[in-house]
Amino acid sequence: GELSIVIAIGPEGGWTDAEVKRAIEFGFEPVSLGSRILRAVTAPIVALSLVGAAFEKC
Repeated sequence: GELSIVIAIGPEGGWTDAEVKRAIEFGFEPVSLGSRILRAVTAPIVALSLVGAAFEKC
């Protein structure tokens, strides 16, 4: 079967608690890179690289 992945990249200032709660209500699973704060233009590249690396192992 096919697997769909949706990545929601937040603003550099972070997500509000209300935004996180709403995303979870819509089925998102929060994932964090820890205390690192990435620029909004860098975060998608990192996220896609991590997803790609994870699926290469499958």
